[in-house]
Amino acid sequence: MTARIFKISFLLLFIAASFTACDENPNAEMVENVDMFPMVEPEQEAIEITDRKLITNGRIEFETNDISQTRNNIITAVNKHRGYIAADEESSSTGRKTNTITVRVPSKNFDNLLADATAGVDRLDYKTINVKDVTEEFLDIEARLKTKKELEERYLEILEQAKNVTDILEIERQIAVLRSDIESFEGRLKYLENQVSYSTLHISFYESTPELSYNKNRFSESFANGWDNLVWFFIGLINIWPFIIVLIALVILFRYLRRRRKIRKRLRD
Repeated sequence: MTARIFKISFLLLFIAASFTACDENPNAEMVENVDMFPMVEPEQEAIEITDRKLITNGRIEFETNDISQTRNNIITAVNKHRGYIAADEESSSTGRKTNTITVRVPSKNFDNLLADATAGVDRLDYKTINVKDVTEEFLDIEARLKTKKELEERYLEILEQAKNVTDILEIERQIAVLRSDIESFEGRLKYLENQVSYSTLHISFYESTPELSYNKNRFSESFANGWDNLVWFFIGLINIWPFIIVLIALVILFRYLRRRRKIRKRLRD
């Protein structure tokens, strides 16, 4: 029984190696038979382009006169095109307020969202659109995943026939390795599918704040802080008024005793 299982396992490993070899050179058979088929018709080319797995990422930056209104317009556009905000960051520095929003939107709506988000913008400070074709990686993972699952099924069939404890443990170990690979491939496929289905657009927009207005605000804040400090000073005095009265009484007593001592000294002289 052990020898039979060993032979079957060796055969399965040979089949898996054959699948891997085929994956490493997927275009070999296509090159040999390329002259056997007529030229691809336009409809077929369109299908191939549609089936490609493309990941689109974009980043834009521009100035606006009203940062709050621009933000509302962008959120409206995101909802309109069935996207969602993945990240939202606000910051301010001397002379500038900035808002950066990361949007995830269905790939088919990416161009429309970009157009709506930049509607009314006179000039873009920065714009970049990157498209990554992951079709080859996607198909390669699918093929490897299929091979791993077929091999797992064969190992499960062998496991049902195994009766020796050593053989059972060895087969289960091989199945565990296959299951780990399968889960890894499935996770990568889900990630690629998510990246392909939803495009990412980073939108950064800012509003310039005049330096004069900034200094005016600082003056107003300083005046308000000074008034607050003066109020707190008097509040502090009110809190310690008993100690102030005692201190004044001691000073008066000290001056009285000192003056009396001087008078006595003069009378003696």
